[in-house]
Amino acid sequence: MSLQPVRPPAVAGSWYPGEPADLAAAVDRYLAEATDTPPPEHVVGLVAPHAGLVYSGPVAGWAYRAVRGGVYDVAVLVGPSHRAAFSGVALYPRGSFATPFGPIAIAEDVAAAILDQTPVVSENPSVHGPEHSLEMQLPFLKRVLPGTPIVPMIMGYQSEATIRSLGDALAGALAGRRALLVASSDLSHYFDARVASVMDGEVVDCVERFDAGALMALLRDEPGHACGGGPMLSVMLASRGLGARAGRVLRYGDSGDVSGDKTAVVGYMAAAFVS
Repeated sequence: MSLQPVRPPAVAGSWYPGEPADLAAAVDRYLAEATDTPPPEHVVGLVAPHAGLVYSGPVAGWAYRAVRGGVYDVAVLVGPSHRAAFSGVALYPRGSFATPFGPIAIAEDVAAAILDQTPVVSENPSVHGPEHSLEMQLPFLKRVLPGTPIVPMIMGYQSEATIRSLGDALAGALAGRRALLVASSDLSHYFDARVASVMDGEVVDCVERFDAGALMALLRDEPGHACGGGPMLSVMLASRGLGARAGRVLRYGDSGDVSGDKTAVVGYMAAAFVS
């Protein structure tokens, strides 16, 4: 019997604590600090940031608090590629992702169903090895939905055709399943906080209006608004196809909220698409 592949952590011990007790303390603190009542609607999709935990964790906690204790059969993660340039979407089809909290299994049946929906998605585990955009979601997922398997996908070139094809494929493959979609994205990078708040505010407005068309146009004309704009759009489109009817921006912040340096910040947003 062949062994199932395990994707080891790439940034444990650097971008977030590698020791389980230390990581649990940090993640649980960020979840506890998300003090507002989560949206009463059913959450179909999330947007959460993926910077180092100390910077983006205070915002990401708001996204994951909204699904804590929920019942999902699978969490489908879509993030941008930071290290590899390629067309389409790279899927990790089987095995598991290792975390300090233990492994998270791949939902192989769901992965296969997504592959069947579109040629835009292909098996490409190697792209996932050094990539951090999905890995930064796993500590939160493991705390709030500890038994839920994942389907990990990395988007290469964020073309409109790829975005739309993936959105349609996700909606088709996940119909009838209790699925949570997660888009991994930071917002603007290294602008003064006042400039960043204006740029990021345009993304926030599109999400709050649940207007994928406006967000598509914004990111096509000014792609610096979000590194994971493509994944965000695919998740927004798929969420609508799976019954979401509104967007909720749960929290906005930037790296300067932690570092104190507001001269060159990275923007972060936590959002939910709800039915």
